[in-house]
Formats: sequence, structure tokens, C-alpha cells
Amino acid sequence: MSDELPTPEPPITPETERFWDATGEDILLLTQCSDCGDIFHYPRVRCPHCASSETEWIEGSGKGTIYSYTVTRTTGGKYANATPFVLAYVELDEGPRVMTNIVDADLDDIEVEQRVRVTFHETDEDHRLPRFTPV
Repeated sequence: MSDELPTPEPPITPETERFWDATGEDILLLTQCSDCGDIFHYPRVRCPHCASSETEWIEGSGKGTIYSYTVTRTTGGKYANATPFVLAYVELDEGPRVMTNIVDADLDDIEVEQRVRVTFHETDEDHRLPRFTPV
């Protein structure tokens, strides 16, 4: 597996700006609905469960398990020279599932339900990309 995945600057919107600012401090923020208690990711104005606009930021633990993954062996663009790499859904301990990369691991050692923790990879700006590594 390549150790050098590209780290493109993420698109920043008003809804995601606080999330991306926190990554610059190695903090994984999640959004929680103040009305129903649902914790969700990606950041958005309304709760996807009850449609309430009463949401707040909470600090996630950065821990979770691999829910599903695939090994990407061929691709184009900026990632063409980074293959093979792992694209995965990680189910965070808080509940949401996030699409991410699994890094710093042998391809043969990656498994569904494997415990992982967040690590942050620097971009060209002040933000960092949250990726996950086995614990």
C-alpha cells in the first residue's frame, strides 16, 4: 500500500467550515441534534433524522470500527500513483459512518469490524483530512 495518498484541500462551505477548522487542531467534530439526540456526519444545518435546525457541535472520540472497505488498485487523477489504497466506511463509536481511507496498515491485515482511530493528514492549507489507522 502506498504511504503517499494525495491530500487535496477539501471544499469548505458555511456548514462545514467549523468541522474543517477543527481538523487543523486534530479534532474530529460531529453534529448532534439538540431535539432528538441523533449524532450525524457530514455537517449540515438540519438533523437528517427529525429535520430540526437545533444542532450543536460535539467532539468525537475519533475511534470506530471498519464497517466496509475496498482496495483500490487502479484509478486516475491525483490518486493514480497512490495505488493500492483502501477506501472504507468507518462506523464511529458515536454512531455515524464516515467514508475515509485506512492508512498505515498492511492490506492483508485489514478486516471488517477492525478497530481504528483517526489520524489527520495535512493539506496545502490549514485543514487536515481525517483518515483512520488500525489500533
